[in-house]
Amino acid sequence: MNYDCNKLADLLFPHITGTVAELEEKYPERSLPEGARVTRFAPSPTGYLHIGGLFGALVDVLTAKATKGVSYLRIEDTDKKREIDDGVSAIINGFASFGIDFDEGVTGFNEEKGAYGPYTQSQRAEIYQTVAKELVQKGLAYPCFCTAEELSVIREEQEKGDALIWGYFGKWAKCRDLSFEEIEENIKLGKPYVLRFRSDGQEDKRIFFDDIIRGKIEMPENIIDEVLLKSDGIPTYHFAHACDDHFMRTTHIIRGEEWISSVPKHIALFKACGFKVPKYAHTPQVMKIDEEDGTKRKLSKRKDPEAAVSYFVEQGFPKESLIEYLLTLLNSNFEDWRRANPKEDAFAFPFNLKKMSPSGCLFDLVKLNDVSKNVVSVMDADTVYNYIALWAKNYDEEFYNEFTKDPEFSRNMVNIDRESPKPRKDIAKWSEVKEYFAYMFDAYFTPDFDLPENISKEDAKAILEKYLEVYDEADEKDVWFSKIKDMCEPLGFTPNVKEFKKNPEAFKGHVGDISTVIRLAVTGRKNTPDLCSIMKLLGKDKVTARINEIIKSL
Repeated sequence: MNYDCNKLADLLFPHITGTVAELEEKYPERSLPEGARVTRFAPSPTGYLHIGGLFGALVDVLTAKATKGVSYLRIEDTDKKREIDDGVSAIINGFASFGIDFDEGVTGFNEEKGAYGPYTQSQRAEIYQTVAKELVQKGLAYPCFCTAEELSVIREEQEKGDALIWGYFGKWAKCRDLSFEEIEENIKLGKPYVLRFRSDGQEDKRIFFDDIIRGKIEMPENIIDEVLLKSDGIPTYHFAHACDDHFMRTTHIIRGEEWISSVPKHIALFKACGFKVPKYAHTPQVMKIDEEDGTKRKLSKRKDPEAAVSYFVEQGFPKESLIEYLLTLLNSNFEDWRRANPKEDAFAFPFNLKKMSPSGCLFDLVKLNDVSKNVVSVMDADTVYNYIALWAKNYDEEFYNEFTKDPEFSRNMVNIDRESPKPRKDIAKWSEVKEYFAYMFDAYFTPDFDLPENISKEDAKAILEKYLEVYDEADEKDVWFSKIKDMCEPLGFTPNVKEFKKNPEAFKGHVGDISTVIRLAVTGRKNTPDLCSIMKLLGKDKVTARINEIIKSL
């Protein structure tokens, strides 16, 4: 450099009068307990919320909670070409659907909370340019007037030659040594330019950093003169994130493993700006088994509907279930903790970054269903009713009207075999409820009397006719079942299942067969929750009518 750096800074940023020192005063170190971690989730509003995004945000929130720290949501919207309408709303609604609650940051369109904002990058231009101006003053940044065509020629030369890496550095950094007069002339001529970082990295040097999840990592030092500000004054991701993470006082940058290759340039930027380098933790990708070839692959927006968080909302998975399942992927000791703390909120789990596996997490819908059945089974009836009603209102209006027509009936229905020491584990998602309980609603009930192989039509008719003689809707379960057992011997069945298994030729069947015939007549199903409770809810008239209808058909 053969020019006055302050003079160049004033030429490039005449409108910037503030200083980095003033920004340091405006955004002071946070007053937090020792060991508290400040984390951030920083998505771009360029599409729907990916399951990997929910995965990452959960890690951020849990890390902050476990250390009595702060998590915040920052929107990185500097790439306006890829931004979509309502992209921010899609992100926020996705998090809200699954109970992800940040302590600070963007909360809605033009809404935010916290003292370290704005939390949207497009509103922070003056901050970036203030830092950029100081880098120019220090001789650590310079304007580059290379056109897209000139950069393409440089790339072609590097591809054909023996360069170990490609980029703007060394002999290819053609604007690095322009004089002040040349720069001033180019600006007067209206030539567009970007602001580049003047790297002092060397090809033969390496850096080391400790990744909390992966341990010590060694990489080549950054030698690229990265773009800091684009020609419109908007920062690149690399520069913006360094400024934001510093002034928002982020202590731990937790992000996907695809960002590991960028660490050298990010550390170089933090150091050049005079900022403390945060701790890094690079999380594994969310993977699945490819159905075509059985190999592991990253969840694909194009191929996999479950890649979008909205899929789980539309399917009606409870928010608790998805969070519970993701926690089994995040820390191997979560399931042990859950067994010891069956009623604790999942967010109370003492999450530890060091217990995350560095290898890809395998997302398994079958396992999610199993986890969800467990989660739903321990919910009380009011919670289940409210969840079903809310889901149906948004995704199945006809069922919503049917389900909420008689709230007491529906609450009692979902409470069958619930709130007991061993609740049934049949429902994984709210979209299954309509089919699962179809026999409880006249609008959905479909008679089906496909008898077990060992029961003849004549015996079935005899069973049903006898049952109508003893049926009393006031009977509690014990009395009801004793009546079923009393029916057995006169009809050629045994009340003892073990006795039937020991000597099957001596009987037409056992007590379970008799209850199955009654269950089929009343519900059209061979497997349901407690039949006595079902009949109590349906009422005598409906039960009798259904049984008589089957008797007629026989």
